[in-house]
This record gives sequence, structure tokens and C-alpha cells, in this order.
Amino acid sequence: MAGAVFYTRRKIMAKRKKYPKLPNSFGSIRYLGKGRRNCYAVHPPATIDATGKAVRPPAICYVDDYLKGFAVLTAYKAGTYKLGMEKELEIAPTTETDALISRILSDYNTFKGTEEKHPETHKLTFSEVYEQFMKWKFPEGTKLSYSSKNAYRNGYSNCTVLHNRVFEDLKAPDMQEVLDTCPLKRESVMMILTLFKQMYKYAMYAEIVTENKALYVRNNAPHDTEHGTPFSDEELSILWNNADDPEVQLILIMCYSGWRIGEVSKLSINLEERYYQGGIKTKAGKDRIVPIHSAVYSFVQSKMESQGKLLMYTQKHHRDKLFYPTLERLNITGNPKHTPHDCRHTFSTLCEKYGVRENDRKRMLGHSFGNDVTNAVYGHRTLEELRVEIEKIKVPFVTNCD
Repeated sequence: MAGAVFYTRRKIMAKRKKYPKLPNSFGSIRYLGKGRRNCYAVHPPATIDATGKAVRPPAICYVDDYLKGFAVLTAYKAGTYKLGMEKELEIAPTTETDALISRILSDYNTFKGTEEKHPETHKLTFSEVYEQFMKWKFPEGTKLSYSSKNAYRNGYSNCTVLHNRVFEDLKAPDMQEVLDTCPLKRESVMMILTLFKQMYKYAMYAEIVTENKALYVRNNAPHDTEHGTPFSDEELSILWNNADDPEVQLILIMCYSGWRIGEVSKLSINLEERYYQGGIKTKAGKDRIVPIHSAVYSFVQSKMESQGKLLMYTQKHHRDKLFYPTLERLNITGNPKHTPHDCRHTFSTLCEKYGVRENDRKRMLGHSFGNDVTNAVYGHRTLEELRVEIEKIKVPFVTNCD
């Protein structure tokens, strides 16, 4: 049509405001998207793992405004952040963002500049004491296990909220809150508590503090129960149908004995009298005796005669290179995914299914009798009595298990 003017209608989308880049080593503020009341995750500076890879720590908190996140990170960097302080921050809608950020940074730099000019006023942060402690605990040239050093690193990575706090200003409730809010299992919480105690031991030695406040902190995490998913009858049937595979044989040995994967490599095995002996972790679990079930005896005998032990590799190698690939090849995935510890759950389930005496099931699994002194002290059972119980477990997938 002559002279007509055509207009293209565009939907104008509101763009999210761009904020100034955070200074190096300040941390990060991550936008989580619309539809969330607190749409910004505030993260402390990245940490470096054992492989040298940068890892973003869990968020300190979640806020509804970028400026609140910036204020939190500044307080965190200065060592003045306290849990929940973000709830008390209020940013007026008319606040000029760039001006406020510049003012906060200026105040922070002034504070840091005063410390650098007068080093006697500098108070060590939790992270600085941690670095000193690690050098003191693990001096160069000492032969200490990687696992010992890694345990302290894990404890440190799970208390990021304390990293920039002034160490001597910490109070027992600060540490207690870290432990009580940690979502990990009791054993991991204990690593954090052990780190606190060891750092205070060093800090007392180095005269950084005069009081050991870690003495007033405790692990309130519930005692771990052994959760897991036992192998189903269908999955056990698949394993037995592939029992000529050496890795399947080891899986079946664990399913019919209840040993943890960490215990298997350290077992003493008496082929003549047909029993295993070993165990770790608890008083009830150490040096316990478990009869070898007749259905898996030939597997145990073959491995002992050919390689002298049941497990030839480290737990990690066995889990990643043998256990998981074998189950994947046999299309045994589990829901959730099976782990080596599920073999232990399978044994416990089989004991219950076939009527093994509850006290004998506990004995063979190395479970504590708690306050049941009668069974713990006087309920001794002979090898043959335990054998009668374990042989109650039937293996319908094979015929030669008498």
C-alpha cells in the first residue's frame, strides 16, 4: 500500500541493573533468577581444593538486594560479619548504588590501611590462625598421612562463616552455631570440632588467646544410622547368575557377611575353621568373628589361595574402577545408586528375612548393645552357634549351598 508506514512492535524487556565488579578475593554475589524472595546468593571467596581447582564455598546467606549482599561480603572480609546480620539491613529505594558501594569500599580500605600502618593493631583472623596452625601441625619433612591433613582441610572448608572473623573475638556460641547448623553427618561435624580444639591448642601455645573456648563446644549431631538400599532379590539373582566374575564374587561375599568395604582388606581369614575375623570403628565392631556362609566359601577360598587377601586395591580404586562399572555392566543401578555399603545393608536385611536371632545379627554386624549389659558381657556365642544362625540365610539362586 503506497505511502503506508509499517511499525514493528517489540516487547521491551526490563534489564536487570549491572552492578560494579567486586574486588578480587571479596567473594561473589550470584543472581538466582526471578520468582525468589531472596534472589541473591552471597558466597565467600573461592577455596582451592587438593587438586588446585577453585571451589565456590556454600552461600553465607541469601538476600533480596545486591547491595545487602555487598554489605555482607564487606563485613565478612573485615571479620565483623555475624550470622543473621543481613536481616537487619535496610536499603532505601532511592539509594544511589554506585555512590554507596564506593563509600563502603572507601571505609573498608581506610580500615585496612590503618591496620597496615599500625601492624600492632592487626588481629589474626580465623583463616590466618588456621594457616599458622597447619604449618605448626604439619611441618615440612614430617611423614604424616594425607588423610590426617585432609581431615583438617575438610573441617576448615565446612566452617566458612568463621574464616574472616577475628579469632580472639570468637565466642563458644559462634562455634556451637557452626556445628549445630552443619547439615553433614556426625562424623563430619566431629572433624570441625576437632579442628576447633586443635586450633585453640595451638593458639594457646602461640599466646594468641588466653582461654580455650573450644572446651565449651560439643557435637550435638545425632549418631549416624547406617542408611542405604539393600540389593533386591532380583538383583541378587543377577549377581548369582554372574558369579564367575571375580568382582561379583567379592560383592556376594560382602552381601553374605556384612563387612564394611574398609574392613574387607584387613580381615584375618581362617579357611580351615571357616570364619573371618576383624572389624573397625567401634568397640563392639573390632575383632569380631563372622562365620563364612557356605554359599560364598568357594569364592573366599579361591581369592585367598590366589592373592592372599579378599581385596587387592584401595577402597577408592575398588569403588570407582570395579564396583560401579560391574553393576553398570549388569544393569544393576539401584534407586538410589548402590554403593559398596549397601552390601552390609543387604546382609542385615537377609538376617531379618530368614529369622537370624537379633542379638546374633548385631554381633556379626558389630553393632553395640547399648545399655543391654547382659547381652554385651554375658551373651557370648560360640563360632558354631553363630554358624547355625548365618546358615539360616537361604540362597535360592544356587543349589550347592548346604
